[in-house]
Amino acid sequence: MRSLAISPEHAALLDRVPEPAALRQLPESELQAVADAVRAEMIDAVSITGGHLGSGLGVVELTVALHHVFDTPDDRIVWDVGHQCYPHKILTGRRDRIRTLRQGGGLSGFTKRSESVYDPFGAAHSSTSISAALGMAVARDLDAEAGKAKGRQLKRRNAIAVIGDGSMSAGMAYEAMNNAGALHSRLIVILNDNDMSIAPPVGAMSGYLARLASGGTYQSLRETAKQLGKLLPKALYQRAAAAEEYARSLVVGGGTMFEEMGFHYVGPVDGHNLDQLLPVLKNVRDAEHGPILLHVVTRKGKGYAPAEASADRYHGVVKFDVVSGVQAKAKPNAPAYTRVFGESLIKAADADDMVVAITAAM
Repeated sequence: MRSLAISPEHAALLDRVPEPAALRQLPESELQAVADAVRAEMIDAVSITGGHLGSGLGVVELTVALHHVFDTPDDRIVWDVGHQCYPHKILTGRRDRIRTLRQGGGLSGFTKRSESVYDPFGAAHSSTSISAALGMAVARDLDAEAGKAKGRQLKRRNAIAVIGDGSMSAGMAYEAMNNAGALHSRLIVILNDNDMSIAPPVGAMSGYLARLASGGTYQSLRETAKQLGKLLPKALYQRAAAAEEYARSLVVGGGTMFEEMGFHYVGPVDGHNLDQLLPVLKNVRDAEHGPILLHVVTRKGKGYAPAEASADRYHGVVKFDVVSGVQAKAKPNAPAYTRVFGESLIKAADADDMVVAITAAM
C-alpha cells in the first residue's frame, strides 16, 4: 500500500497552527489552505492506520471554521458519533500522533475526554450530542447566575453540538431539542446534512431536509448570491452573504418543526464554502439568545475522489493505496463476534417464537 506524505507546503502550514489559538490568528484568506492541508494529512494518516474516512473528509472546512470562530476549548464542541473527529484531532494538538489512530497506545478513533481538553464529551455512537451540549449550557448558565450574585462576571462561553442527518433521526436527539426549546438556553446545534449516514437514511427526515434545500425560493436566493459574488468586492459580498443567509432562514425556517420546537433555524449553508460559513458562524456565535439550529450541507468524502464516488465503502476503511484508492484485502480471520452472535440469535429465534431482539440500529 502506498501512502503519500503530505507536501512540504502543507506540513509547514500545519506547523504554524499546532492548536486552535494559532488558527484564530490567521487571516480568513489562509483558512482554505489550512483545510486543504488538514484533508491531505488525514487521507495520508488513515491510509496507514485504517479508520473512518468519508465522514471526516466531509467536515474539514466546518472543523477549521469552528475552531477559527469559536474560542475552544472554553467554547465546547460536542461531535456526535465521533466518526468525523479526525480533522478536529489534527487541529487540537494531536497531529504528531495522528498516525497512531486506533493503534495500541495510540489515539482513540473517537473523541475522548482523557485524551484532550478539546474533547469535552466522549462519543462513539449516535444522537447524544445535543443532550450533552445542553447539559453544558445549563451548567454554564447556573454558574453565571451564581457568579452574578457574588458580583463576578464570567466569560461568555458557547456550547455547540455537531450532529449528522442520520443521528438526527433518533428519538434521543428530539428529546434533547424539546428540552432545549423549553429551557431557552443559549445552545448551538449544527446539523451536518450530507444526505448519508452510513447508508442512505430512510424516513421523513431525509426527504424533509431535501425539500428545504431544493425549494424554488431557496434556489432563487442562491442564484442572487452568485450574481452578487460577481459584482461586489469580497468584503461587501461577505456582508451580503450573511444578510442573504438570514433572509433565507426566514423563508425556509419559518414554521418548520425546528422553529416549532423553540429553535431559530438558519440555513441551509454550504459547508465547504468558507466565505458563506464564516460570517454565519460569527452571527450564530454572537447571538444573545438561543437555541439556534444551523443547517450545514456537506459532501461525505469531500476532496478525495474514491471516497466521493463511493461514500458507503469509504465510511470505514482498512489500509489503502492513496493513489488508486484500493483497500488492502483483509486476511482470513476468525469470524466476527457480531456474525457469531447474529447467527446464534437466529437459531434461538427459530427454536422459540418468544425470542425478541432489540438492535442499536447502527
